[in-house]
Formats: sequence, C-alpha cells, structure tokens
Amino acid sequence: MTKHSASAIWNGGLKDGKGNVSTGSGALNSPFSFKTRFEGDKNGTTPEELIGAAHAGCFSMFLSSLLEGAGHPAKHINTDASVNLAQTADGPLIDKIELTTEVEAPGLDDAQFQELVKKAKEGCPISKALKSVPDVKVNATLK
Repeated sequence: MTKHSASAIWNGGLKDGKGNVSTGSGALNSPFSFKTRFEGDKNGTTPEELIGAAHAGCFSMFLSSLLEGAGHPAKHINTDASVNLAQTADGPLIDKIELTTEVEAPGLDDAQFQELVKKAKEGCPISKALKSVPDVKVNATLK
C-alpha cells in the first residue's frame, strides 16, 4: 500500500504558542493554535477538523466503491463531518463524530442504501482507526 506523510511544528507554550501542519503532498499547509482549537478562532485549522476531513473523505470513497459494486454507481456523494472535542477530567477527548451524507445513486432503494452506509461506516480505514471514539453516527439521505 501507499505510505502518506504529514508534519506539525509547534513553537512556544500551550496558550501562547503557534504551530503549523502540512502534508507531504503539499496540499495542506496551515497554521494552528490554542485559539483555533479551543476558542473558535478561524485563522487556522485544528487536529479535529483534519480528522473530520479525513473521515468524510474516506467514508465517501468507501461508500462510492460499495455502491458501484452493488450496481448503483453514485452520481454524487456529499459528506460533512462534525467532530466534538469534549473536556473531561482526564483532559480533552474526541467523544463524538457525526457524518452527514447525501447521496445520489439512481435505482437504489433506501433499505439497500442504508446497509451500504453501515458497511462504509464500519469498513473505511479512517473509521477503523477511530474505533476508540465512543459515539460515531452517520445520517444518510438518498436522493
């Protein structure tokens, strides 16, 4: 299989420091900070935002493969991810991920679609990597 890389640089303390994340492909090069992660500052990204993007992309690709294999190739898949970072007694924890997907796949009935969604949720590599998240949900709509 293919190996992918990314890196992060952090300078300074937790609250006053600043960092930068980038991917080996060069597709992403973004700042991040305490403020972007915990205070809603939009001048950069967060690790949770990147996890959400990775999960939405992986799920969509895996579902596309399953739909094609079932004889109903998707015309369109749009998946949004919401990643919740909770404050616990043990520190911050990703306690919930919610994927919302809207799919256009002609000739597919909703029952078969929901089964394929379930398989995609369980089978995509990012879902497998995120097994420790206590609550992962997928809301799926077939158009």
